[in-house]
Amino acid sequence: MQKYLAFIIITILPFLAVADGYPINKNIDIKHYSFKLSLSDSTDEIVGEAQIKLQLKKEGIQSFRLDLANQTVERKGKGMKIKAILLGNQSLQFSHDKDELMIQLPAPSTAGTELSIHILYQGVPFDGLRIGATKFGDRSFFNENWPNRTRHWLPTIDHPYDKATSEFIVTAPAKYKVVSNGLLLEESYLGNNLKLTHWKQSVPVSSWLFVLGVAEFAVQYVDQFEGKSIETWVYAKNREAGFYDFKEPTKKVLEFFSDYVGPFAYEKLANIQTPSVNGGMETSSAIFYGEDLVNGKRDERTRNIVIHEIAHQWFGNAVTESTWDDAWLSEGFATYFTLLFIEHAYGKEEYDKGIQKAKKAVMDMSVKMPQFKIVSDRTAEKEVVTTGLTYQKGALTLHALRELIGRENFQKGIKEYYATYFNASATTRDFIKIMEKVSKKDLTVFFDKWLYKPGY
Repeated sequence: MQKYLAFIIITILPFLAVADGYPINKNIDIKHYSFKLSLSDSTDEIVGEAQIKLQLKKEGIQSFRLDLANQTVERKGKGMKIKAILLGNQSLQFSHDKDELMIQLPAPSTAGTELSIHILYQGVPFDGLRIGATKFGDRSFFNENWPNRTRHWLPTIDHPYDKATSEFIVTAPAKYKVVSNGLLLEESYLGNNLKLTHWKQSVPVSSWLFVLGVAEFAVQYVDQFEGKSIETWVYAKNREAGFYDFKEPTKKVLEFFSDYVGPFAYEKLANIQTPSVNGGMETSSAIFYGEDLVNGKRDERTRNIVIHEIAHQWFGNAVTESTWDDAWLSEGFATYFTLLFIEHAYGKEEYDKGIQKAKKAVMDMSVKMPQFKIVSDRTAEKEVVTTGLTYQKGALTLHALRELIGRENFQKGIKEYYATYFNASATTRDFIKIMEKVSKKDLTVFFDKWLYKPGY
């Protein structure tokens, strides 16, 4: 089996974090994933076929690596088992151990080679795809990939650095509706109480943003934004409350961020009720919200989570952190841009309340986590990559930056950052360089204090 060493980035800048330890291989670029999945009410086993289109950028590549959780005794037999891997009609050799799938190519690559690999597999997910009851006791299938749990049900590069387009072709009992990323291409009844549903997303994202929800849904097409559908997917038994809760403020949020930051990247925006998360999960174009948030009250907590998860469609989704070292580029940004929308929609007094709440949270958490740095060498393979400080101190960093360089420069820098790394990945240093450019200030000391040192 090929072995990889963590790649350490060395720089004269004293505060630039090193890479997060994942075996990043920029010589292999996944272009597109197509997942065919068969789901059943008689078993929790999923039957999958992944078609993966990839480009080998370097000459001489003889194998490549994917993440896929294998069956183990510790998991009581749960996990995925490979049946075959094919290149056309040719069977490929592979090894599958310790959640690493190493695929041997029939011959060393030439630079620029593009291949389409078929992976046939099946198994009961240990994690990642939750198969079980909703709060009403109805069977459902919902994923939760964050931060690196995609590997438990899909063979992927399970790390934010690689982005690809995707599609899900799902065969399931006919009573279910199926929602996923992108646009709905097909919904067909196959007979034998089965239905096929095909979704395709033509915008590249990291694999943790792939989404699948299968349940007895009620669906409302709420509105459109720039020709893109705004949708609500809630349990049929929560139809009235869910349709009410999610009708606002989605369109207003989309309008604000599109104006303040840049274009909305995805083909639709669906708000989806799920048992697989407690708060929200920003999966691209199809956002998950914990099932108990649906209460028919349209309360402030639900409203703010909706704003936060939509903010992620810009920060974390369209512009993604290159490694887990820089997770604040997702969570800190989404937290702060929630406050910016609140300031825009509900007034400066509400914004100031949010800032004061964040300050108190940071002071309290800094006592409990005195050594936690916002940007640091950490990896989802071994540890938790975010804490409350990532969210709240990350947001305060942006608040302080806006105060330091001025609102006009701040927005100008945000627009340039977003345009430069749109549908790509960025580092904290990439962000700093742009903010220094637009403000004409050396921000080394500022960011060193806020991001690279612990405390408050």
